[in-house]
Amino acid sequence: MIIVSDTTPIITLSKIERLDLLQKLFENIMIPSAVYNELTSNAQFQEEAKVISDAEYIKVVEVEDSKAVELLQRATGLDLGESEAIIYTDSYKSGLLLIDETKGRKVAKQMGISVMGTVGILMAAYDEKFISSYEIREYIKIMKNVGRHISDKLYAQLLDAIEE
Repeated sequence: MIIVSDTTPIITLSKIERLDLLQKLFENIMIPSAVYNELTSNAQFQEEAKVISDAEYIKVVEVEDSKAVELLQRATGLDLGESEAIIYTDSYKSGLLLIDETKGRKVAKQMGISVMGTVGILMAAYDEKFISSYEIREYIKIMKNVGRHISDKLYAQLLDAIEE
């Protein structure tokens, strides 16, 4: 299965210093060049950019169908990174897209693409015993402190799942 990531899950996992979970769970992650550019172009985040650039399990890929990307952007209002990630994942019918933004997730699901967000990644890591319930709680606190929105409903579901 091809695993493709949009920008936000990688940024969020970097913020909680658990980018390694992507490799542990999925081995390799594909990111379109627009996502890579979003991740590495901000001069304020040079250390994070270096970590991402040095991660051998993150592979930068080119999206061949630029017309489809442009059309998706115009039709949905998604940014270039999200659009490239969706189009690249769609080209592999057995792919999984890692994406957090609500609008992007909705578009991807309408196209029949399987999606997983950062919270789903944490749950998968917990299920595989890569992290503990205590760590999940701590990561969620950090995520909220750096401005990542997690709905109360999703947070309650997450707590229910790790309490069992």
